[in-house]
Amino acid sequence: MDRSKMLGLAALAVVSGFLILAVTGLPDFGSFERKHVAMFFLEQGLQRTGSANIVNAIVWDFRGYDTLGEETVLFCAALGVFMIIRRWEHGPDH
Repeated sequence: MDRSKMLGLAALAVVSGFLILAVTGLPDFGSFERKHVAMFFLEQGLQRTGSANIVNAIVWDFRGYDTLGEETVLFCAALGVFMIIRRWEHGPDH
């Protein structure tokens, strides 16, 4: 077996090991009380953010960095699609 196949199998084994650890560490299905998280946002949302719109407060204030990352990924994907379509319509010179 050549070296690249060995490295690929080693990487697969490491990723599989992490996946198994992650799955076995999850709580039992239905054991998590989501009411506590929802009540925190409902009770503290207006005081901590000043926004009466609780959905907007959660997305932009409590999860701002996560939302920024998601928007960056969407922007890059849209830009990539635009560049592919432009090259397809105008040829490789543009």
